[in-house]
Amino acid sequence: MKILMVLTSHDQLGNTGKPTGFWLEEFAAPYYVFRDAGVDITLASPKGGQPPIDPKSDDPGNQTEAMARFKDDPAAQRVLANTHRLADVKADDFDAVFYPGGHGPMWDLANDVNSIALIESFYNAGKPVAAVCHGPGVLRKVTYQGEPIVKGKRVTGFTNSEEEAVQLTDVVPFLVEDELKRLGGRFEKAADWADFTVVDGRLVTGQNPASSTSGAKELLKLLR
Repeated sequence: MKILMVLTSHDQLGNTGKPTGFWLEEFAAPYYVFRDAGVDITLASPKGGQPPIDPKSDDPGNQTEAMARFKDDPAAQRVLANTHRLADVKADDFDAVFYPGGHGPMWDLANDVNSIALIESFYNAGKPVAAVCHGPGVLRKVTYQGEPIVKGKRVTGFTNSEEEAVQLTDVVPFLVEDELKRLGGRFEKAADWADFTVVDGRLVTGQNPASSTSGAKELLKLLR
C-alpha cells in the first residue's frame, strides 16, 4: 500500500512578517499511523526539499507523542528534509493522498495547478483523498465531473471560530469553513479543538490538529 503525503512550501503568514508552514502534529501523527500499518509513504511539496514547519506548532503546549517520536527518529527527519517536487509525482503510483494542514497550504497548495490536477487524478481513478485542518482548503479549486469536488458532500475543516481563536481571521486568504460552504459542501463541525473527522465516499476531512490521527485511520479503513 502506498500513500502520498503533500506538504506546503509556503513559509510567510500573509503580510504579518511572521513565519508559517505546515503543522507538525498534522504530519507526524498520520505519518506514524501509516508507517505502523506497513504503508509505503512518499512525501512531496511544491518546491521539494525541506518544507517549512510552522514554529507555533512546536510550542511547548502543542507537544504530542507523535511529535516526540518524530524528534527521536532521524530516518523520518531525513525523509521530511527531502520531499519530492510535487510536479514530479503521479497519482498512478499511489493508492491515496493525504494533505496535512497548517496555514501554509492556503497560500500555495490551494492554488497550485499541480496539486489541483493531482487530486483530480486520484479522485477520478477512484482513489481516496484526505485532508486535515487547513488541508481541506486545498480542495477549493478541485473539480469532479464539472462541479466542485466538495459540492453536496459532508466535509469539515478548521472552523471560523477556531480561526478567530488564533486571531488570524483577517490574515488568511480565505476561511476554510466559509469556502467549503460556498462551494456547496455540507460543512459539519464539533466543538473547537475536538477530534472530529468526516468521511463521505472517497473524501476524508478532519477539523483540526486533534483530528490528524483519526483522519489517517479513516483513510486506512477506505484502503482496506
